[in-house]
Amino acid sequence: QVQVVESGGGLVQAGGSLRLSCATSGSIFKINDMGWYRQAPGKQRELVSTITSSGSTNYADSVKGRFTISRANAKNTVFLQIDSLKPEDTAVYYCNAKVVLTIGVESSYWGQGTQVTVSS
Repeated sequence: QVQVVESGGGLVQAGGSLRLSCATSGSIFKINDMGWYRQAPGKQRELVSTITSSGSTNYADSVKGRFTISRANAKNTVFLQIDSLKPEDTAVYYCNAKVVLTIGVESSYWGQGTQVTVSS
């Protein structure tokens, strides 16, 4: 059983910052990519940022320069530092972990989401 739990969302004014955390637990052999996605009301879920186990990162164009992803491999945790927040960043932010439970078998796990609301 694998659990993915996000935290750190909230209500913040435009220009403010938030730090999201996501902890993955369970009988895990290793975690490959971890990432953040978001879904705004009436829109499809979209990629925000991903990070490999070796630390290579990828960002959506809309968040480059404002969002920073990082991870603590020893704690199976990924973080998303969000700066210079804009009202259009308002969404539910979901964490995703590509988990290897058995050698050669990778499965994708999602958290329940954390709400980020940016007021103008």
